[in-house]
Amino acid sequence: MGKRAASILTVFLLLLVSTATQAQTEEEWNSGWKCQSIGKVKTDGEKISQPSYPVHDWLEATVPGTVLTTQINNHLVPDPFYGLNNEKIPDIYTTGRDYYTYWFVKDFTAAAPSGDGQVWLNFRGVNYSCDIWLNGHRLNSRTHYGMYLRQSYNITHWLSAKGANRLAVIVYPPDPVGNPNGGQGGDGEISRGVGHQYAAGWDWIQPIRDRNTGIWDKVTFQHTGSVRITNPHVITLVPGIRYPDAADQAPVQLQVSATLENASDAAVNGTLRYEIDGQTVSVPVALPAHTTSDVQLPDYTLHHPRLWWPNGYGQQALYHTALVFEPTGAAVSDKTALDFGVRQLTTSWNTATQSRQLEVNGQKIFIKGGNWIVSDELLRFSPGRYDAEIRFHRDMNLNLIRVWGGGITERPEFYSACDRYGLLVFQDFWNSGDCNGRWEDPMKKEDQWTRRKYPDDHALFITSAADQIKMLRNHPSLAFWCGGNEITPPADILAALKDSLLPVLDNTRCFFDYSNSDSMSLNNLGGNGDGPYGIQPLSTFWAKRTFPFNSEVGSVGTGDLESLQRFLPKEDQVPPTEVDRSEHGKIDPVWDYHKYISYEHALEPYGPIKDLRDFSEKAQLVNYDQYRALMEGFSAHMWSWYTGTIIWKTQNPWTALRGQMYDYYLDVNACLYGLHNGSAPLHIMYDPINGMTMIVNNTFRTQRDLMMQVRTIDMAGNTKLLTQQFFEVGPTVAKNYLPIGKAIDQLRKREGIFLSLRLVDTQGQQVSDNLYWLPDSTGVYSGLQRINAAKLTVEAHETKKGHITVSLQNAAGGPVAFFNRLSLIDPKTQQRLLPVFYSDNYVSVLPGESKTIEMDYTPKSGAALPQLSVRGWNVKETILSIK
Repeated sequence: MGKRAASILTVFLLLLVSTATQAQTEEEWNSGWKCQSIGKVKTDGEKISQPSYPVHDWLEATVPGTVLTTQINNHLVPDPFYGLNNEKIPDIYTTGRDYYTYWFVKDFTAAAPSGDGQVWLNFRGVNYSCDIWLNGHRLNSRTHYGMYLRQSYNITHWLSAKGANRLAVIVYPPDPVGNPNGGQGGDGEISRGVGHQYAAGWDWIQPIRDRNTGIWDKVTFQHTGSVRITNPHVITLVPGIRYPDAADQAPVQLQVSATLENASDAAVNGTLRYEIDGQTVSVPVALPAHTTSDVQLPDYTLHHPRLWWPNGYGQQALYHTALVFEPTGAAVSDKTALDFGVRQLTTSWNTATQSRQLEVNGQKIFIKGGNWIVSDELLRFSPGRYDAEIRFHRDMNLNLIRVWGGGITERPEFYSACDRYGLLVFQDFWNSGDCNGRWEDPMKKEDQWTRRKYPDDHALFITSAADQIKMLRNHPSLAFWCGGNEITPPADILAALKDSLLPVLDNTRCFFDYSNSDSMSLNNLGGNGDGPYGIQPLSTFWAKRTFPFNSEVGSVGTGDLESLQRFLPKEDQVPPTEVDRSEHGKIDPVWDYHKYISYEHALEPYGPIKDLRDFSEKAQLVNYDQYRALMEGFSAHMWSWYTGTIIWKTQNPWTALRGQMYDYYLDVNACLYGLHNGSAPLHIMYDPINGMTMIVNNTFRTQRDLMMQVRTIDMAGNTKLLTQQFFEVGPTVAKNYLPIGKAIDQLRKREGIFLSLRLVDTQGQQVSDNLYWLPDSTGVYSGLQRINAAKLTVEAHETKKGHITVSLQNAAGGPVAFFNRLSLIDPKTQQRLLPVFYSDNYVSVLPGESKTIEMDYTPKSGAALPQLSVRGWNVKETILSIK
């Protein structure tokens, strides 16, 4: 190509770019980045941000990401999730901050737009501080601080006339980084900044070596006209008491507002509008040059609305529209998504429980929640991973996730998944009792009085909080704001949150001073106000009254053998010795490093531990029983003792050996399905303390004509029908029914028994099915240790792409086919496919009966059908092809 032709082509391409900027577009910059340590760069941002500065030998950078994720992806350090690899990575406390201070550069092609077009550069999160240059010009006049505070720069005038541009960002780690001395948040100094505290280590995680320094969240490149729209806000007002199954809903009110910014040199007149159900709602707007204005649209009455409900109570209807600003006589200047659900949140004080009670659309909701840290400790987030994790929480039959205060403000993609699956969110701000001075702690560098004033920059905390409120407030799933984990922020920050920010920016949600405050859950028992943690006798969950809205209560959560093998070196694949807390067991150092908590003596009733597989499979029995009992026990005292409970915790952001319903790799364990069973909206259960059958109805309607069937099955498979009777159960209630304790104790005395409880409707359909395995009179599962093999027939069919239906048939005349784990596996590698979503798992099939399990997974392009693995307590593993 000749020089003249090349010149014409360049001009043509730039014209295309310039024309494109007149449209409203936003591009995420998640590739094409390079980075280098400041120790290897001997010049400044003015020079580095020139496209001519050589960066060909720089590292390929991971953005969004951190310095450590870039090092991992470039194979400079080992995977910190495996074995003791994290000990092989230098810690920033030892190396100094410069070791993890890096330059990030991004080359891109764009020309300045014609007319009044504007170009914006947006950062959704940088940890911890940064300076930014574009084409030799510094964009931020002062260093930006704060992990959460978003940044936006108008770069229109700094784009190159030739179209070749370079962005250069120097990212500095937190200061101070904190000493990871083994304390909660290390020595506590990490909390002097406005960021996440767990990065210095906690009792469930090892320290993050770079403290997650980097451009950790999205960077976007945005084109608008002269006026752009920011921080849209929608409020939905739903009067009265509503029912999810109503044929038609009464009208609701919508209140919509947004901030408009006119970046041009001239005044702009125009219209701000949105459309809903075929109707347009609009308001005329006049914006002087270089001004920002908050604009309120007229209230709108929405007829026949589709309501949003929490999981287990109704559908999660969502509306998707857009706010549009159109200047008079000109093309649309900006358009931004307006996604929301129609629902109203209120709270009231339950005088019986002495705790806060949530109502959604006028109906009271019993909170069944899980504590969430973060999806990935290294902040490697994706919409797909968020969707999978929140779907798992939906499958647990939970209705709330609490985002713990030592972590982050969760990302909009997390909230969008919660919107889809009906998980309410309890969002803490960035404080913890451990780091912020609630307790005396010899591991901390500074005393309680000093730590009580953390963070150092209160104004930055308040500004960051305001920004995050604006970012998240439209999500229907967001239910509660909370000042911090087990402690309030300092008094001036607390006052700003309660009296200034939330009343103005988001006045439709309840605010708790801290996660176990008396305004949430009155503590008349003394102690911390949450817990217990760790393995519990099942009777504890039923009989011991704890805090009335308990924000943290939990147990064990080790995965099975396949899960453990992913991160334990072969030499460390040994079962731990289970002992009381007061003793010292033989714990492998890798297990200890990955924060294993003991099952104590809970496995012993199932027989001696033979090897790691035997240990992990017996652990699954305990996992299932622990979490079923936890939620059944709390539900049994719904509205009398409790208005809700939140499990500590339901997921791990790394390969920890505690508190998880699925592992870091998204492989499920029995905790999830015990919870799935015990948390079901309509649920039959057995109270082992009072020996009563109970029904819990979390729906808003009376459930009538329910046949309660009570059976026992012995170890040989002989079935005895104790009784079947029709009952009804009122709305949102837990109720006692049949006293069967004496009969059950007599039947289980010799070798234990299976207790089958079912509810069957008038069409003969099971609406609740709950199978208990009960020990003999000595507390040992002697019958299970001797039970014969069951003859289980398995068939699997692909009913549509990515969906498998499995039929399990247990032969008559034999024992229960007990506790079967189903897995989809790759036919070549024989490794499990992950994630897979099972309608149920760890299932048992009674003699002469069958069960159907549905599975969803995402097939890889061109991949063969997976195989199905089925393995049970008394069922030898079978691997079969799927038809």
